Parts: sequence; C-alpha cells; structure tokens
Amino acid sequence: MSVLSLLDRERTIATPGFNRWLIPPAALAVHLCIGQVYATSVYKTSLVEHFDSSLTAVGLIFSIAIVVLGLSAATFGTWVDTGGPRRAMVASAVCWSTGFFVGAAGIFTDQLWLVYLGYGVIGGIGLGIGYISPVSTLIKWFPDRPGLATGMAIMGFGGGAMVASPLSTRLLQVFDPRDGNEAASGDAVGQLFLTFGVVYLVVMLFGAWLVRVPADDWRPAGFDPSTVKQKAMVTTESVSANNAVRTPQFWLLWIVLFCNVTAGIGILEQAGPMITDFFREGETTAVAGSAAAGFVGLLSLCNMAGRFVWSSASDRIGRKNIYVLYLGLGALLYATLALGGSGSVVLFVVLAGAILSFYGGGFATIPAYLRDLFGTYQVGAIHGRLLMAWSAAGVAGPLIINGFLDARGEPGALTAADYRPALLTMVGVLVVGFVANLLVRPVSERFHEPHGNVKGEPTAHDSPAVEQPATDGDSADVTAGSSVLLVVAWLVVSVPLLYGVVQTVRTASALF
Repeated sequence: MSVLSLLDRERTIATPGFNRWLIPPAALAVHLCIGQVYATSVYKTSLVEHFDSSLTAVGLIFSIAIVVLGLSAATFGTWVDTGGPRRAMVASAVCWSTGFFVGAAGIFTDQLWLVYLGYGVIGGIGLGIGYISPVSTLIKWFPDRPGLATGMAIMGFGGGAMVASPLSTRLLQVFDPRDGNEAASGDAVGQLFLTFGVVYLVVMLFGAWLVRVPADDWRPAGFDPSTVKQKAMVTTESVSANNAVRTPQFWLLWIVLFCNVTAGIGILEQAGPMITDFFREGETTAVAGSAAAGFVGLLSLCNMAGRFVWSSASDRIGRKNIYVLYLGLGALLYATLALGGSGSVVLFVVLAGAILSFYGGGFATIPAYLRDLFGTYQVGAIHGRLLMAWSAAGVAGPLIINGFLDARGEPGALTAADYRPALLTMVGVLVVGFVANLLVRPVSERFHEPHGNVKGEPTAHDSPAVEQPATDGDSADVTAGSSVLLVVAWLVVSVPLLYGVVQTVRTASALF
C-alpha cells in the first residue's frame, strides 16, 4: 500500500457512529487559510516599494489568484468529487503553501514574475481546489440542513482575511520593527510568506486528516429523504456536471452569482475612500483615515456573518426566496445608499454592511441552491464550474466602478455625487440578477441520471436510517476519543476566528 493510497476516497469512508460535527471544522481549517487572499492589501505598499513597481503591477498578483481560482475550480471540480475530499484538501494545502514559498523566493530575489507564478498561479490553483473541496462532503453529511453546513464552511473564507490582516500586521512588525507610518521592508514580507506557508500547510493538512465521507447508506437520525420531494425546488434526483451545464438553470444561477458578486465588489473595491468621500466638505471629511479602516473591517465582519446567517436561514425559507432578498432588497439598499447615504454616517454604515452581508450570503447559499436543483451526485464539480462567474465578476466589478470614478477624478478627493452613477449602475446589475433568479425552475427530467447509476444519493424511496453514537472512527475508546477530537478540532478553527473578530471590532470602534 502506497502512502498516496491513504488519500483515496475509499480510505476516508466513515465507520458507523462517526460524528458529522467534525466535518465543519475540517472544512473551516481549509477556508480560514485560503481566505488570506483577501488580506493582500496589508503588504501591498511594501511590495510596490520593494519591486519599485506600480500599484497596478502588484495588484495583478491578487487578480491572477482570483482568476486562477475560478479556472482551477472549474477544471478540477469533477476530480475533486470522484477522488474524495481528503485528496483534494491535501492538493489544495500543497499548492497554497507552495505558492507562498515560491512567492517568498520571488521577493528575496527581486523577481516579481515569481510572485505572479507562486502566489498567483500555484496558489490560485490551491484556492480553487480548496474552496470547493469540502462542499459536496458537507452537503452529504447534512442533507437535512445544507444551507447551515455550507454557510459554516464558506464563512471561514470570509473570516480568513479577518484573521490574516491583523496577524500580518503584527508579524511584519516583528520581522521589521519600524515607525507605524512606514511600510514594512520587502524581506519582512518574504518572511511573512514563509511563515504563512508553513502554518497554513499544517492547519490545512489537519483538516484533510479529519475529513471523512459518509457511507452510501448513511442518513442522519430522523431524516426522511421522502420529505425532500415535498419541496417544489428541491430534487431527489441526480444530475451530472456535464449535463448541468446544458441546463438553463445552471446559466441562470451563473447570472445570479455574477450579479451578486459584482455588486458586492462594487463596495469592497473602494470601501475606504468611498466613506471618506461621501462625507467630504471641501478639503475636509467627517470620517478620518482610522475610521475608514474600521469601516473596511466592519464590512469584513458583515461579509462573514452574512455567509452563516443568511445561508442558514435559506434552509427554512428556501434558496430561491433568499436570493429574492439578496438581489431585490439589495437593489433597494444600493439605491438608498446612492441617493441618501451621505446624510448620516450611521445610515451609510448600516446600508453598506447589509449589502455586504448579502454578498457573503450569496457565496454561501449557492452550493445549497445547486444541491436543490441538481442533487448531491456531482455538486462539487457543478459548483466549481459555476465559480467562473466569480472570476468574471472579479474583473467586471472593479472595471465598472473604476471606469466611472476615473472619469470624475481620484478616489480620496471625490464627493458622494461622483459615486452615484457607479452605484446606480450596480442597482441595474442586481435587478438583472433578480429577474434571472425568478426564472429558475426545477430541472427537466431529461437531464437526470438513470436510477441505479448513482451511489450515495438519497432518493424518495429510501427509508430513513438511524445515526449512530459519535465516534472519530479510529479510536479504541470511541466515545472519549470522539469527544476529545471534537473539542480539539473546534478549538483549532474557533480560536483564530475569535481573534480576528475581536481585532476587527476594535478597529471598527473608531467609526463611532
């Protein structure tokens, strides 16, 4: 038996009694690490000075990573589903950490192209595989609450930046003690990359070791698959990834995700300068730089909270209805922000925070929406292909906002009126997504897989099974072993997450 065979799906099938609540921390271990991609602004100025380059050239590192994320998720989606989550999570850990190591080499040798290759391309592949790897597994462990399950995991991606941002700032001070107004040296950023490469590798491999897949005949206690069929928009059938992309439902959801992400990026892209400009009078502004930084942190918190709260709520009110909220109410809030947001700092913060909570909620709910329409058979692969909408939105959102603002002047020296055309354009984008969501209907039977060809997919004819007592599946003392492992697993992910929340709240307090 080779070492690599330990990563096979067959080697990760849970024994009777495995505690399914070990799966969310396994997923969070991956998502908290790869969520660091949203914290690149911490050392962006340092890299500009180190490479004697432009903001655009250094910003391309992030853009490459996000584009490759979508491409790798689409390319490797089926491989992730067929090979199982452990193999995919290990591959993600290796690529993500290697990206940091190669990026560090680029910094130490003054080769920006190596940072593009490392963090952007290799790391981007790790991002894509890591983002989708826990999704189908979580949904199979939580068929009774798929929105809650995916919300917990994808919440970690939003929370990853909240952990990485203050931690990066602190580590850079350790590696390069300096005055608070000075950017850290490039070598300090290189040391930061090496540190993150090692830490993230360990944490992500812990998640990969922890993860299991349920046996084909496993069901949660009290869960009856026949009740699923009673919901009009939820199927008990199976649709392959190749068939899914041939359905109008897939492309309608592509538009829905694209519009929701584009609108969210519209605020994220210019959050700091936007709040100072909205409350500018002449040469002065009512919102200081420290308060603007607090606003950015608060948006991160809203983004993370929305991923869990709204996705969990979708289990009760339905996926289609929750997107009516994201897109319909989101459009109204965007219009209010554009036309009346400059009247009060509190109103501006509340409106922007709600919009960003819908942005995060849209990311977390889409896997459950896909499960409802296409079944769990290849939902990871389908999700991977749909994430190309994220890559497209990552390009379109900044282009729309920057295109309008460039015609008006420089961010940081504008007024609320200068932002209105861009914000009202985002209202139109959300309305397009709103209409696309209304057009979603159940998938036609002609796209369903024949019965008997799919393993592990609950059907309306299955009888409910009984969930066994909790165990980690490997320990001789199953009850004690499972309890200890459960506590350790949740501590590994909750302690850094709590650190990020506390640091974000401290920073955001400057707003008030």
